[in-house]
Amino acid sequence: MRYNEKELQALSRQPAELAAELGMRGPKKGSVVKRRLVKLVVNFLFYFRTDEAEPVGALLLEHCRVTQEEPSDFSICFIEDPERKYYFECCSEEQCQEWMGALRRASYEFMRRSLIFYRNEIQKMTGKDPLEQFGISEEARFQLSG
Repeated sequence: MRYNEKELQALSRQPAELAAELGMRGPKKGSVVKRRLVKLVVNFLFYFRTDEAEPVGALLLEHCRVTQEEPSDFSICFIEDPERKYYFECCSEEQCQEWMGALRRASYEFMRRSLIFYRNEIQKMTGKDPLEQFGISEEARFQLSG
């Protein structure tokens, strides 16, 4: 994926949907758990050294799977490379559930499906397409796949 580093750094400074200091282990063999500030902004998961303002890295949460590993641990892997997993250790099972839910809701595809669902519900209730006023009601990306 191509990205602009300055724009990505600016995005990392935006208010987070969720942020916490978690244990994190990368996908490389021999990787050890390190404390990282982990911050969810839109569909990016940024991770920082606990004493630095710039992110060490970012994961784009598209085409990924979030799996609970232990009661307070979860992992993220990507569909195209399921063996390459990032592991996260939370302080509690409740925190783990909160993170997993937020990460699953963060993808563009989840947001798109939610928009379609609520659009259809509003249309059933009112008889009007709520996207029509924005001139995008016929766009294919907002249609149910046939």
